[in-house]
Amino acid sequence: MSIKKKFDLTGKVAVITGSSKGIGKAIAQGLAENGAKVVVSSRKQNAVDEVAENFKSMGLEAIGIACHIGDEDQRKDLISKTIAHYGRIDILVNNAAINPYYGPLEGSDEAVFDKIMNVNVKAPWLLSNLAQSHMKEQGGGSIINISSVEGVHPGFRLGLYSMTKSAMIMMTKNQAKEWGRYGIRSNVVCPGLIKTKFSESLWSNEKLIAGYEQMVPLKRMAEPEEMAGLVMLLASDASSYMTGGVYVADGGYLISG
Repeated sequence: MSIKKKFDLTGKVAVITGSSKGIGKAIAQGLAENGAKVVVSSRKQNAVDEVAENFKSMGLEAIGIACHIGDEDQRKDLISKTIAHYGRIDILVNNAAINPYYGPLEGSDEAVFDKIMNVNVKAPWLLSNLAQSHMKEQGGGSIINISSVEGVHPGFRLGLYSMTKSAMIMMTKNQAKEWGRYGIRSNVVCPGLIKTKFSESLWSNEKLIAGYEQMVPLKRMAEPEEMAGLVMLLASDASSYMTGGVYVADGGYLISG
């Protein structure tokens, strides 16, 4: 097979959580443009339907399945409905996450801690486990977890979020170690500051963003589409010997300190 053909995702089915907007939507579109049948998923059915219909109007293959990943029944439904519709699952992108608290570690409480851990760590772990059984039966698959540079380098007033994203990295490494025997690869992407609604509280602060852009080597924040290419690689057979990897796309943030 030619190297170019290894990037082709035709015939593969991809589930992307948190994909009605932002990074998740950009990733879903990139995978679909590269031939995958994509399942657009986020909490609201009307939101995922809108994105799926938009993709279809572009000649892409997509369906929308609503799922609050913190809910056990909805996680099970996401996987079972995907199998019912497409018959398989080849790619799982754990992108959905929350950050309900911005402040010092001692300023939060147990309820917030439990909420962020439930959505950012527990849910991707359990959703991956559900997908794993189908990937194992098929003889392989690719799991791509979306972490953050905050999981590698501690940021200011983002301690709880950083803890969850660090856990995501170690979860990825353990998935790769345990599931490689089944042909299942697991890799993690660590984006830097991306211009999305999720991070608006950061980039809308003119003083903060000016300092950030002065610090990072590329002198700017990223657009959501700039995360899609890396995920497309990790989802494809072009990355067939890549597993357990931590891949940073941060404009040089981690080398700017």
